Amino acid sequence: METIMSVYPRHKVVVERYIQRGEVIGIGPFDDKGNMAIFKTRAAAEQFVTEDPFILEGLIKSFTIKDWNDTLIPV
Repeated sequence: METIMSVYPRHKVVVERYIQRGEVIGIGPFDDKGNMAIFKTRAAAEQFVTEDPFILEGLIKSFTIKDWNDTLIPV
């Protein structure tokens, strides 16, 4: 947890950039220590994983990008 918290400020900068651009709908942890982010586009999700310090520094063991066919929120 100490390592995660030391990297978190840099992770938050990346997250905030995506939020400000309107590219992320929601992001955060599950109760079981997993995490999820919902991006408006697959391209935004793919770009995010190339910038996130949690991924770049090996704190995330694996991730999956899945397409979500939500029809409630206009893109």
